[in-house]
Amino acid sequence: MSFDQNALDSLRIERSPEPPRSSGQGGVYKWFIAAVLLLAVVAAAYALLRDNAIEVETVTAVATSGGGSAGGAVLNASGYVVARRQATVSAKVTGKVAEVLIEEGMEVKEGQLLARLDEQTTRPQLQLAERQLDAARKNLQEVEVRLAEAERNLLRSQQLRSDKLVSEQALDAAQAEVGALKARLEALKSEVKVAESNVHVRKQDLDDLLVRAPFNGVVVSKDAQPGEMVSPISAGGGFTRTGIATVVDMDSREIEVDVNEAFINRVKAGQKAEAVLDAYPDWTIACHVINIVPTADRQKATVRVRIGFDELDPRILPDMGVKVSFLDDRAGQTETAAARPAVRVPSEAIMRDGDTRFVWRIRDDSVERVAVRTGGERNGQTEILSGIAGGDVLVGKPVEGLAEGAPVKNKAE
Repeated sequence: MSFDQNALDSLRIERSPEPPRSSGQGGVYKWFIAAVLLLAVVAAAYALLRDNAIEVETVTAVATSGGGSAGGAVLNASGYVVARRQATVSAKVTGKVAEVLIEEGMEVKEGQLLARLDEQTTRPQLQLAERQLDAARKNLQEVEVRLAEAERNLLRSQQLRSDKLVSEQALDAAQAEVGALKARLEALKSEVKVAESNVHVRKQDLDDLLVRAPFNGVVVSKDAQPGEMVSPISAGGGFTRTGIATVVDMDSREIEVDVNEAFINRVKAGQKAEAVLDAYPDWTIACHVINIVPTADRQKATVRVRIGFDELDPRILPDMGVKVSFLDDRAGQTETAAARPAVRVPSEAIMRDGDTRFVWRIRDDSVERVAVRTGGERNGQTEILSGIAGGDVLVGKPVEGLAEGAPVKNKAE
């Protein structure tokens, strides 16, 4: 079968020629594709690294203005602020309170009147003693007058006897009268002294009704009110007070701590120390050891140590809880504690490798090992003397797999 070539040519569709492609547009397209692929690879790698990063707890090093320690802590102990000089003031006698002149927090001076007891019984007794003294003195004056008269009579009797105008018996009677009056005079002088002593006692009884401050201090407790009964000894069950107020000498404040007897060799008199009150955990107080009480508690196996404040502050109150770090005084220390801020981190963030101490610092989602020099430790916080600065983010607790440059992420994320 033959085909008509002309018929076949008439059925052919003519197409317009395609414009030539620009080589510049193709290059940009290729670079765009490559960039997208690179970003995808980076994102996939970052996601893979994030998935494989070690989860850690993070902490931040805190710089405080309390100042650093003068040396490393060799021992830590807990105790309380105490006042070496304080007294619960009471009356010398049992009586009813008539007036209380103090309030808590009031400063008092030695000898200042704090309270007054009722004097309705003691005052009349004093008045009676004074009247008895007055009567004794008047009796004495009477006898003195009679004695002077008797002596004059005796003198006349002696003259008359020399002239034999009176009998010997009359002279003896005159002499006996003088002797009796002299004896009576001496007895009345003794009675006057007794009456004077009685008045003195009654005045003292009246003065005992006045309750005065035993020394300069601050009233920290007011324990009685007007109308209540007070007594120097426990009496009358729960209805009789044994004290009116408690006065504390604030200049006698110090710290008492109990140190385990196994570590008492690390403490010595005059040793420097640091104290932190539980009420002010960011305030470091410079202290020193006063002495070691030379006895041990066999029940607790501890030895009591007295610690004095280098400078007293009104914020330091008796019976406050306090933590003390006994410091190792370093010779040649040029940097004082007050000249630099103290950097503190949780003690569990500090790792140990033999004698070396270090921390894991986090930077750009990876860790680096940083050697540090430590100072005192108290309340779970350790002072960092060198190596890191305040604000550095650290690994809070050691975990397995940490190494230099290892990727990490916070558990909270």
